[in-house]
Amino acid sequence: MPTATESSSTLAVLIDADNANPAIVTGLIDEVAKLGRATVRRIFGDWTTPNLGSWKGVLLEHSITPIQQFAYTKGKNATDSTMIIDAMDPLYAGNVDGFCIVSSDSDFTRLASRLKESGKHVYGFGEKKTPQPFVAACDRFIYTEVFTRVEGQAPRPKVAAELDGDKEFLELVDGAVDAASDDSGWAHLGEVGSILTKKRPDFDSRNYGYSKLSDLLEATPRFEVKRQDKLVTVRRRK
Repeated sequence: MPTATESSSTLAVLIDADNANPAIVTGLIDEVAKLGRATVRRIFGDWTTPNLGSWKGVLLEHSITPIQQFAYTKGKNATDSTMIIDAMDPLYAGNVDGFCIVSSDSDFTRLASRLKESGKHVYGFGEKKTPQPFVAACDRFIYTEVFTRVEGQAPRPKVAAELDGDKEFLELVDGAVDAASDDSGWAHLGEVGSILTKKRPDFDSRNYGYSKLSDLLEATPRFEVKRQDKLVTVRRRK
C-alpha cells in the first residue's frame, strides 16, 4: 500500500516499447497514480517499424510522449541506450521524486541502481519473465500480468492448502509479522506490507490472486487478521 509520501511524489514514467504490451497501459497508469503524479510520460522505440503500430492509439489516450530511436545496427538495442540517457535529464534537473521503469529487460538493472543511489524511488514494471537482478534493483517491482485481468490472465486465488504448502511464502510473511509485531504478537498490517516489499520488491498479494494483503493473509489459517475501524492488525495464530 502506497504511503502518503509516495502518493504525493512526482514521477517520471519511462516505457520500453520493445518490451511492454499496449494492453497493460490503462492498468499501468492507474497503478502509477497510486504511487504519485506522473509529470513525465515517455515511451521509447523505433516508430518507423510496423510492430509498434498498436501503441499509437494508447499514447494519445494517456498523453504519453513517443521518443524516436532508429535501430542503427541489427541485433543491438539502441532503444535501451536512449532510454537510459534520457532518464538522466529529469534526474539531474531534480524535478521528480522517483522513476517508473516499464520493461522486462535486465539492461535496466544498472539504471535502477544508479537512480536509487541518487536518492530516487524506483518502481519497476515488467512481466514475470523479468530477470531477478532488475527486480531486486528496484524499490518495488510490479508484474504487469496483474493489469490484464480482462484477458483472463490474472492469477487464480490460491486456496489455504496451497498457501500453507508454500514454504517460501510462509517464511517471508512469518519474518515480516515477527519484525513488525509488539509484545502481544500483533503487528500493523501496513508495516508488515512495508517490510515484505523491502525484503522482496516483487511481493504483491495480487500475484496470489488477492487484491489486498489482508485478504491474502485471511486465506490461510496460519494468520489471524483483526479489523478495528480503519486499523488492521495481524498475528500468527497460537
